[in-house]
Amino acid sequence: MKVLVIGSGGREHALVWKIASSPLVTKLYCAPGSAGIARSAECVAIKADAIQELCDFALKEAIDLTVVGPESPLALGIVDLFENAGLKIFGPSKAAAQLEASKAFSKNRMNQFGIPTARYEVFSNVNEAKHYVIESEMPIVIKADGLAAGKGVIICKTSQEAVTALDRMMTQQDFGSAGSRVVIEECLEGEEFSVLALTDGETIIPLASAQDHKRAYDYDRGPNTGGMGAYSPCPQVSDEKFQEVIQQVIRPMVEGLAKSGTPYRGVLYAGVMLTREGPFVLEYNARFGDPETEVILPRLKSDLVPVMLQVAQHKLEIKTLEWHEKACLTVVMASGGYPGHYHKNIPIQGLDAAASAQAVIFHAGSAKDAAGRWVTDGGRVLAVSGLGDNLKAAYDAAYQAVDKIKIEGAFFRRDIGKRALEVLK
Repeated sequence: MKVLVIGSGGREHALVWKIASSPLVTKLYCAPGSAGIARSAECVAIKADAIQELCDFALKEAIDLTVVGPESPLALGIVDLFENAGLKIFGPSKAAAQLEASKAFSKNRMNQFGIPTARYEVFSNVNEAKHYVIESEMPIVIKADGLAAGKGVIICKTSQEAVTALDRMMTQQDFGSAGSRVVIEECLEGEEFSVLALTDGETIIPLASAQDHKRAYDYDRGPNTGGMGAYSPCPQVSDEKFQEVIQQVIRPMVEGLAKSGTPYRGVLYAGVMLTREGPFVLEYNARFGDPETEVILPRLKSDLVPVMLQVAQHKLEIKTLEWHEKACLTVVMASGGYPGHYHKNIPIQGLDAAASAQAVIFHAGSAKDAAGRWVTDGGRVLAVSGLGDNLKAAYDAAYQAVDKIKIEGAFFRRDIGKRALEVLK
């Protein structure tokens, strides 16, 4: 089989790494890819959102399966384009991908299908939104309606913070057109974790549980990011509770979208908060999470390619996946200043020393300079995934590898998985 992966980040590196291990794959491409990905796949200089160029390439090279990593091409309708051209592609249609492309669409569907979620209001007028937050009980959460690379969520503890956040989103357009409409919702309390499931629009195969760490700094301080680390499995979530969450937040959405004429095919991601009242959905994503992918795929024993191919053919016959008993913990190393302004082309040292049987390094925002040396090329630079017989061993493996990597000005969280380790104690 010839396989094309679309994207260039740590998530796509993890997908390429896993797909490359399949005996079914004879040729693997990645567009646009990266220097890190180039070690496992042939990189093609086509941007992820240049969907017509990607379709032309797939037709020319007779690609048997395309796997979409990031959300942008899904929102642009790449799946519809490829399928109309007779190509097999893993991911949801443009209509179904609205679950991530529009927070308002997603919240409305949750209400429609009886899926528990925080109370919310939607605003397109900044003055109306400000009036609402001034009258609201704090804290509240303000979300840009459109795609904002995982950064368009602001938790506000005071009315003044909320007004400032609205000005940033709706007036100053810090998140571009994504913030022209906002969703304002109550702030939920509890334990947050990620649920991912593969589906052909009918059959559902859950992936392993994982917990992401969104805030930039230790103890969940600082601004929201695309994700600073994750671990899998989640000891706070029993197998019974996990199955309950699948039935309450994944199945009703898949069945509801199918009945409404927009079947969801691909991987469905739900960010879930376990509250005292039960599980509540914070958000849905229309693709693999990042860094959840980097922490889940190293634990997957099964070949991922046949499952993706069946989903792309709208007929998922495989019912279960095999998992390694090992735990995995991922630490993201980020450029100084992220998620705000950061510098590029800073040397990365120690990668060879950090790589081991217990640690896999996924390149999220790196490149090679003219002399062939590794340098930074993004906000999140590396996702370092440690494997171990238990979560403590995975934690040790990840941080031992991280400590061998030197990037001037870079930072990372030291507390990834700490709460879970306390639970295990």
